[in-house]
Amino acid sequence: PYCSHCGDPVFGRVDEAFTCYTCSSATPCFDRARSAARYQGPLQEIMRNFKYRKGLWTGDDIAQLLLACVNSHFDVDEVDAVAFVPLYPARQRHRGYNQAEVLAAAVAHRLRKPLLRRCLARVRPTPSQTGLTAKARASNVENAFKVRRPGHVQGRSLLLVDDVMTTGATVNECARVLKKAGASRVWVATVARG
Repeated sequence: PYCSHCGDPVFGRVDEAFTCYTCSSATPCFDRARSAARYQGPLQEIMRNFKYRKGLWTGDDIAQLLLACVNSHFDVDEVDAVAFVPLYPARQRHRGYNQAEVLAAAVAHRLRKPLLRRCLARVRPTPSQTGLTAKARASNVENAFKVRRPGHVQGRSLLLVDDVMTTGATVNECARVLKKAGASRVWVATVARG
């Protein structure tokens, strides 16, 4: 069982649809978020290799897992385009690639949907979210993104891709600016939920 809005899984038995406390307290800007699996066990190590150790050889397998999540939880016929959470340019140069972009490109290709490569930008560097509280995470990414090409999102239903979702602060801020620029709907798909 999981929250019908943010997709955060809960342990135990839940027999009906529910909204978690976090989403009930402050409705997220995204319309729905789902993750393929929990960020633990072998998947956690695979994701760390993919993200921090240039483990791009795992990208196709990870993308297949993400695609299965998308096909299970979203009506792909209603997706107009695929976007992704951008890295700050200096961080992307240091890493050599954006793992969210790699995944989004694979998903867009398999869904035969356009990939919006340069419409969403991270306009200021943000410290790592690791170890921050939910409130600090939201503050950390506040006003960190902008839509460069509003015409590419206006009136469109978007699938926003990222690798891992913890509190949802980053994807929520991306969804906020995408909707402010005119996106009609923002669905979020991540490989793992932390």
